[in-house]
This record gives sequence, structure tokens and C-alpha cells, in this order.
Amino acid sequence: MPCDLGLAGHSDADVATHALIDALLGAAGLADIGALFPDTDAAYAGADSVGLLSEVVARLAVAGWRVGNADVVVICEKPKLAPYREAMRARLASALGVSTDAVGVKATTTEGMGFTGRGEGIAAQAVCLLERP
Repeated sequence: MPCDLGLAGHSDADVATHALIDALLGAAGLADIGALFPDTDAAYAGADSVGLLSEVVARLAVAGWRVGNADVVVICEKPKLAPYREAMRARLASALGVSTDAVGVKATTTEGMGFTGRGEGIAAQAVCLLERP
């Protein structure tokens, strides 16, 4: 997404996908994203977070889980996500192995308050439903 601000992170700094990965892992009772893909491992430097998401979905399948649905809320002042929402939903749905109607992507601001309001960073929250096939 074009924006005059950027994010710094060990992988690609995709906060929405990282939040979704942690929600999936937590729902399955597994370790968090940092344990699976540590920022101390050069193999994950600049990694595509959607690729990591696909790897997590494969691990969940091995553990007997499949994704039922997922929802992500991105908290930032900019960029505005509305023009990208459907593309984000489609990309996440593909990695999750579900239809786009099972994936929600939303955005909100903090009305100028806090680190997100000052443009110092972006936050995201995610929830998901896992099912046993």
C-alpha cells in the first residue's frame, strides 16, 4: 500500500497477518509466532507473512485443525485500508484455505491518541474459529 510512512520489522512487518497467526496458534493451544519464527533467526528476515500464515495453517492441519473463519482489525491513522480491504480478504482467505466470506478485515483509528494516533506504529487484533474436520 502506498504510504509516506513505513514499518520496521524482522519479517515484512505485516501486523495484520502476524495478529492472525497468533490468533490461530492461540486457538490451537500452540506456541506464538515468535517461538515458531523467531526474529533471531536470519531465515525469517524479510519473510512474507502470508507465506508464514500458510505454514501455520499446514501445521494446524497436521494437529487436526482447520480454519472456520477469521477476523482482523487493523488500528492505524493511515494508510486508509478501505481501498485494499477486498484484496486483503482474498489473500488471507487463500492462505487460510477458506472462502473470502469467512474472512473479515476491518480498520479503525484511535482518533489521534497513542502511538498509533501519532503515526508511530500500527496495531492489529485478530480472532478466529478453528474446527476439527
